[in-house]
Amino acid sequence: MRPDSTAPLIAAAHRRHELTRAKAIRALHELDHAGTPITFEAVAAAAGVSRSWLYRHPDIRDQIRRLREATHRAPSPPIPAGQRSSDASLLARLQTVLERNRQLTEENQRLRRQLARTLGAQRRPSHRDTSSPPPEPPARRSSVTIGPC
Repeated sequence: MRPDSTAPLIAAAHRRHELTRAKAIRALHELDHAGTPITFEAVAAAAGVSRSWLYRHPDIRDQIRRLREATHRAPSPPIPAGQRSSDASLLARLQTVLERNRQLTEENQRLRRQLARTLGAQRRPSHRDTSSPPPEPPARRSSVTIGPC
């Protein structure tokens, strides 16, 4: 008769299971304490286990879901009353921004007109010397139509 060698294997599997379970719980607590969003993926990565392993253990799965819901429902920290913007201050800021936008639009239009005048003046021939008549424009040639090749 063979000796029963399953007991050491069962004991090793049980120790490995408990060690993995402890790593998952420790990772869950560390993520929660650090303020990191709790997700199955984050806990699995931190513990070095698969997500399916986490889903197979109802107590760990429920704790992850509970912490995940608690972090999703947690409101953002309230802004102190002294730092909150009132409706009047927001309207004043909006008016200031709209006025600045109007000023910039007018300045942009003024600069465009100035640029157009300057470019037009550069294109016109200079007539500063009034003693000599302005040069004659070049004679226009009649257009010639070229037939098919």
